[in-house]
Amino acid sequence: MKCRPGCGACCIAPSISSLNKAAGEPCRHLTPDFRCRIFTRPERPACCAGLQPSREMCGDNREAALAWLTALERATRPEC
Repeated sequence: MKCRPGCGACCIAPSISSLNKAAGEPCRHLTPDFRCRIFTRPERPACCAGLQPSREMCGDNREAALAWLTALERATRPEC
């Protein structure tokens, strides 16, 4: 499966500790058209490069992807 144009859910919903990005906030590398500015660059975090689109994660639309990734982020958040 390829990334859905105009989605960016994986750059918004999860936290990305290596970029000091909180869950639910757009990544600083996300463009206005929801594409990654550093997608092919070596500074792209390994956690981002390892996340591959799938039917389960991406669903049928951007809203489904945001909901799934937000639920996963909550389910895997360390307890304080």
